Amino acid sequence: MAAQNGKDLLIKLDLTGAGQFETIAGLRASRISFNAETVDVTSLESPGGWRELLGGAGVRSASISGSGVFKDASTDERARQIFFDGEMPDFQVIIPNFGIVQGAFLITAIEYSGSYNGEATYEMTLASAGQLSFTAV
Repeated sequence: MAAQNGKDLLIKLDLTGAGQFETIAGLRASRISFNAETVDVTSLESPGGWRELLGGAGVRSASISGSGVFKDASTDERARQIFFDGEMPDFQVIIPNFGIVQGAFLITAIEYSGSYNGEATYEMTLASAGQLSFTAV
């Protein structure tokens, strides 16, 4: 994959549950990571004593994080509501020239900060809450 513009990595939220995704406003930095736990099946018969792993087993998960400034009342308010109500709506992550990851996520943390002579900022962390789909571009 060739170099991409960081602002093209978008985190979108289904605001109403109707499948209409809107970019979370004000994000300046965003990140998605994928994880897969391993299942160790090493035994005394493992060749050379090397660890063996069971392919396709273990728990898979994804986490999303982002930080930015307040720019849009509707997405700010919806994110707060999702957190305090413990909802798990669908999110989309647009990875430029790679694809779209979509599925339910739980907002696990929202942090607000600001300095006396600067803008108010926020950071948000999400954890996958079910099976995710991937659509290649």
